[in-house]
Amino acid sequence: MPDRPAYLRIAELLRDQIRDGRYPQGARLPTMAELCAAHGVSEIVVRQAIARLRGEGLVQTRRGGGTIVRVAPPVRRVAMDRYRTVTRPMAVPATTFTHDQRISWDEYRLDREYTRTRADTDLAGLFEAAAGIEVLRRRFVFYARGEPQQISVNYLPWDVVGDTPVADPEREPWPGGTLAQLSFLGHPPTRVEEAVRARMPTPEEAETLRMSGGVPVVTITRRMLSGPRVLEVCRDIVIPADRVVLDYAIDI
Repeated sequence: MPDRPAYLRIAELLRDQIRDGRYPQGARLPTMAELCAAHGVSEIVVRQAIARLRGEGLVQTRRGGGTIVRVAPPVRRVAMDRYRTVTRPMAVPATTFTHDQRISWDEYRLDREYTRTRADTDLAGLFEAAAGIEVLRRRFVFYARGEPQQISVNYLPWDVVGDTPVADPEREPWPGGTLAQLSFLGHPPTRVEEAVRARMPTPEEAETLRMSGGVPVVTITRRMLSGPRVLEVCRDIVIPADRVVLDYAIDI
């Protein structure tokens, strides 16, 4: 069997040194010249090794600053019971996002974009309705302490929210979030369904969420029902996978 390519061996060595703490988070790896000399290889080989580590989300390359071990963001645990939390009486304003992030209302920011549109076939199927129904599309970017943490694109039936305060972007952020909005309109949610997937981010998502290369996202497709009717479809909630643990508990 031929020897493994040199760039793979160098990447493996550096990976092990990062994981065992020789190069902790925020530390700078040896320079390109130092790695070339230490391993007796060309700069091209070292660049291939670094590119592999960057693709795994372990390092970042900064222009003029060398290669840095990526600082992993704090991981938050997200549990299904967060929906119950924000439906209870609140002493202070909160949403599922502020609850998950453990931040105050003052530390919360929300960018929003509202559009009146029609549901395509897939979206209408999630609503269990005919294609072409009018919906309100809302795209949100959620910030905690000034850092973007989550993107969400959700849809609400226009015949429910049209010409109501819920369709006014200036009313955001709304304490209690979508659950409180639907309750305000007389349709309190009685069921929440979520489907979770993982994929690589789009370039726009990676830029918006300030993500490092090689990090996937978790996407959550959510439906909120009030009785038999689907009143919200979120397609999708997008969160960097290295920032979240999804906790699900089932009573049996």
